[in-house]
Amino acid sequence: MHDAEWDYAHTDYTNYTGPAARPGPAGLADSEADWRRLHLDTPNGWLLRRNAMLQTLTSGQPIHLMHITTALDAIRSSGQLHASAGCLVGALYCAPLTQEPGGLRPHNLGAYLLETKHDTRTMVIEITPDGPVPAKGLDYLRLGGIHLRTYLDHRAFLTGAEDAQLRRTAVKRVRAAAGFLDVVLANACGSRTPDGEFIDRLAAAVQDLPFLGYLYFEVLSEYLMLHSTAPQTKAYAEASGEMNNRLYKQLAFSAVASMGRLFDLALFGPDHDQLVHLVGQVESGLAPGAAGYVRRRLPHLFACLALTPSQDAASVTFQGCDFDKLAAAAPGLLGQLVFREMRRLQRYPQLFPLFEQAKALEVYDYWNTHNIPTPFNGTLPKGEIGVNPASPAVADCTVWEAETCERGLLHPVQQLDVIFVPRLTDLRSTALGRAAFPRGH
Repeated sequence: MHDAEWDYAHTDYTNYTGPAARPGPAGLADSEADWRRLHLDTPNGWLLRRNAMLQTLTSGQPIHLMHITTALDAIRSSGQLHASAGCLVGALYCAPLTQEPGGLRPHNLGAYLLETKHDTRTMVIEITPDGPVPAKGLDYLRLGGIHLRTYLDHRAFLTGAEDAQLRRTAVKRVRAAAGFLDVVLANACGSRTPDGEFIDRLAAAVQDLPFLGYLYFEVLSEYLMLHSTAPQTKAYAEASGEMNNRLYKQLAFSAVASMGRLFDLALFGPDHDQLVHLVGQVESGLAPGAAGYVRRRLPHLFACLALTPSQDAASVTFQGCDFDKLAAAAPGLLGQLVFREMRRLQRYPQLFPLFEQAKALEVYDYWNTHNIPTPFNGTLPKGEIGVNPASPAVADCTVWEAETCERGLLHPVQQLDVIFVPRLTDLRSTALGRAAFPRGH
């Protein structure tokens, strides 16, 4: 029913070198195709086409994934696995596994999780797809239009006061950041704000418009993973065909002290000096180019994510905006704001299944139509992958409890009698719910 919107939100890495199917607004200095060519020319750009995860998906062979949990006993007791709204709209968060003679080797993302997520237990999931799986990943940054439509379709579930608060706060945030947002669009169209000034203004604007923190972080993650030449990065790429996830993990946890409690990118907003220092800690050789990359890349992405293709980015201004004007010109931005402001409502635990399950059902329909039992994070094919709980292929999957040996390999030890249920887990069972809506409040 909304196939075109969900198609827009997915990046197809099967044909990454072909013509980009997603049009951007008029007036941009660069196109999506221009950026794809630039990415392919980076030291690790070849992984956008030939990485191990994508090759496994498109081979049509059995797919092995790992999932860590603190709730294995509850899962075993209920016999059910639920998806999370925080993972690709409605999937079970996993990392890839590779079969080796001595066991199942975790992707470097999975190895990082095993090292850092203490007091968890590990499950191994084997899924046999009906055939090759399209290498189409969901890019959560491109969900703004869907967030906005879902809000408009289900607005009647809000009280008048809640609805007014959402609309008022969203507009207030855009107006507070309007001067910088106009600078962002000008840079997308070819203007060149000095790098240091741009980054400092970006950092200040994150406080008014937290979605910019997500965009800022994803741009830096992209920069690090594509440009890194560190020995560890080379080893992951050349020996395993993997992007180095430890780069952006180190960046995030160094930038925001509370990331260990809740991974909240709305808090990510280093100024220029902090940015240079943080990137230098991750990989010193990348520090000099970080600000320039953000200054050029973020404006292009923002314009494409925020504005409709019918707009001319050079003529759009956020000064004096109202809700209806934003909905018409920048539905992608407005939707991201409404989505995040709704999570601040006191009644969000009750609203959560109404709004988020609606999106999940839509994406399940899209994934099943396109034969996608294992969707992945499409900002980059870095190894964050999920299980589509509504996939017919997943109905026949096998799940085990697993143990890790001294070599870091996983070994299934006991098959679990569980099934995937295409229903989102309760909000208060998630990290966001526990942090923002503790039981009893």
